[in-house]
Amino acid sequence: MDDKQQEMKKVLSKTDVLFLAIGAMLGWGWVVLSGNWIVEAGSIGALIAFIIGGLLVTFVGLTYAELASAMPNSGGINFQVNRAMGRKASFIASWAITLGYVSVVTFEAVALPTVVDYLIPNYQMGYLWTIAGWDVQLTWVLIGSVGAILLTILNYIGVKEAAIAQVVLTSAIVIIGLMLVFGSAFNGNVENLDPFFVNGPAGIMAVLIMIPFLFVGFDVIPQVAREANIPGKDVGKILILSVGCAVVFYLMVAFGVSMALDHNALKVSQLATADAMAAVFGSPMFAKILILGGICGIVTSWNAFIIGGSRVIYSMSQNGMLPSWFGKLHPKYKTPTNAIVFLGALAVFAPLLGRPALVWIVDAGGLGIVIAYFFVSVSFLKLRKNEPEMERPFRAGKSNIVGWIAVIMSVGFILLYMPGMPAALIWPYEWVMIAGWTLIGAYFFVQMTRNKYNQKSNLEIEKRRAVK
Repeated sequence: MDDKQQEMKKVLSKTDVLFLAIGAMLGWGWVVLSGNWIVEAGSIGALIAFIIGGLLVTFVGLTYAELASAMPNSGGINFQVNRAMGRKASFIASWAITLGYVSVVTFEAVALPTVVDYLIPNYQMGYLWTIAGWDVQLTWVLIGSVGAILLTILNYIGVKEAAIAQVVLTSAIVIIGLMLVFGSAFNGNVENLDPFFVNGPAGIMAVLIMIPFLFVGFDVIPQVAREANIPGKDVGKILILSVGCAVVFYLMVAFGVSMALDHNALKVSQLATADAMAAVFGSPMFAKILILGGICGIVTSWNAFIIGGSRVIYSMSQNGMLPSWFGKLHPKYKTPTNAIVFLGALAVFAPLLGRPALVWIVDAGGLGIVIAYFFVSVSFLKLRKNEPEMERPFRAGKSNIVGWIAVIMSVGFILLYMPGMPAALIWPYEWVMIAGWTLIGAYFFVQMTRNKYNQKSNLEIEKRRAVK
């Protein structure tokens, strides 16, 4: 297949790209996890955790922004790490970020029926089995699986169509979130902020471990850069703007919930953000409005990571790291159809694991995300050293301090997941997920090193494009 046939459509505008990233970061987590943040760390402790996490995301985001502006390629991380550190390192980084993307796609498929529980109580029927003490019901599974099928179809027919849906739904999330914040500012109680801290540093770390999962999304921008019809410099600027918007949004939600509900109410609340909305407006109807915002968040996050994840998988196939089946572009829609179908299939089956899978998926996916962040940060430093003359439309400062801070903070976050740490991954569920993903990756890695996947590398493709 020639290069022209393999080209994706440049159809995404600045607004599309910005809302794609913001919507990815504002998923369902801000609705369902806010009470956990405050109970685990206290009102101020939760804010500190988000500030620290926001710093990590900002510094890593700056390295991403520079690399994305210099190398605006589909499946950006695969190409960037390949150029800086070689194909083996590129495979590890790409496989790790794919775990993060898969975790979000499957998380949202489990989150969707969980939300419906709050809107339509007692709708579940058709007992299937019990996992970790939770009964999996057929109607519950069908809601998540049907949602997965519909979003897969949307992404199959075109990235522009998916982007339009993203803009509309993300706007709804922001409006509903601002309603909560302003309601808390006028009708909340400052006394509810007590206690400021819970469990000291351990409490803050318990919230910190969730941050990479909550903020993953800005890195979708480099994965779709080739489909963005905007200058490279603007790609970097939009990426950093999206990170800033998400950090501010999460801080406001955490503060708003802290002002609306006292500590005892948070402990017993099943959905603290919705309860906070009802409390500040004095009506349970507003809780349902906020839950609708959560549903919008599920769809925007889910949509974004089908887009980003499919582009990374497609890029790995193009670079000879995965079978060529994953590298197929639809002749009309110019979307990586097989990669999209693969992610959609995982999402269809995810609800079969039941609600307990929510926490397992969050933590396991978070580790993959921060490992990828580490590789991108190191690539930033290596390319600054080895290719100082590379054109960088967006530069993350003149010195390398941004890259070093991103590396140090990425390593710190990786350590949080290790055994013995207060926020260590749960045995056996989360470690089994990590081990399974690693074993599958090891198989593909060995096949790649044996040249089983006879595809042109991205570097070769880009060099030929540059000559043309």
